[in-house]
Amino acid sequence: MNTTLHKSDSRGHANHGWLNSYHSFSFAGYHNPDRMSFGVLRVLNDDAVAGGMGFGAHPHENMEIISIPLSGDLKHQDSTGRTTIIKNGDIQVMSAGTGITHSEKNASQNEEVKFLQIWVIPNQQNVTPRYDQITLDPNNRRNQLEQILSPNPEDAGVWIHQDAWFHLGTFEKGIKSTYEINKSGNGVYAFVLKGSFKIGDQEMSHRDGLGIWEASSFELTSLSENAEILLMEVPLG
Repeated sequence: MNTTLHKSDSRGHANHGWLNSYHSFSFAGYHNPDRMSFGVLRVLNDDAVAGGMGFGAHPHENMEIISIPLSGDLKHQDSTGRTTIIKNGDIQVMSAGTGITHSEKNASQNEEVKFLQIWVIPNQQNVTPRYDQITLDPNNRRNQLEQILSPNPEDAGVWIHQDAWFHLGTFEKGIKSTYEINKSGNGVYAFVLKGSFKIGDQEMSHRDGLGIWEASSFELTSLSENAEILLMEVPLG
């Protein structure tokens, strides 16, 4: 197993006042030739949006875009006519395909909204744009990994046009869990949402990221109470 550790303070950072964003990979004004992506995982932004503010209508094409709310309410509108609210416990996905325009704004005038914005390069170009949103029970990931995304519409979670699998888990201190790679040649980018973990010989804390490759499985151990982690398995080619 090979790994590369990205400490939280090594991420790109942009504070626009209404938006405070940390970039695990090169994005907008942050360019790092050593941190362009992890395989087809192109963007992992850790965003906080002030009350009443947000991203105005803007276009995307040929990208799988996943939003994971961490706190607060996020209002989504898109060119298909859809308007919806997502909050912690929800998973949102858009296949931009031939082109879609959307906006994401804080639904509250007073409370900050925090969410992860994730972009995955698809394995099919120019598909029909689509949107999906699901609500999951956080109890289903207590001391275990819960699948929240896959390539298969019939499987648990949302699906995207890519051989990718995402899992979330919340663990008590000392709990161990084994992750099995779903597809040979894939790697996993682990991202700590809360607390601390150990994977292999690497210890990770709040908002650290760890790229893992050339492994068929690995074990993670929670080093703190109520520690939360997101695992993103993606093709490396």
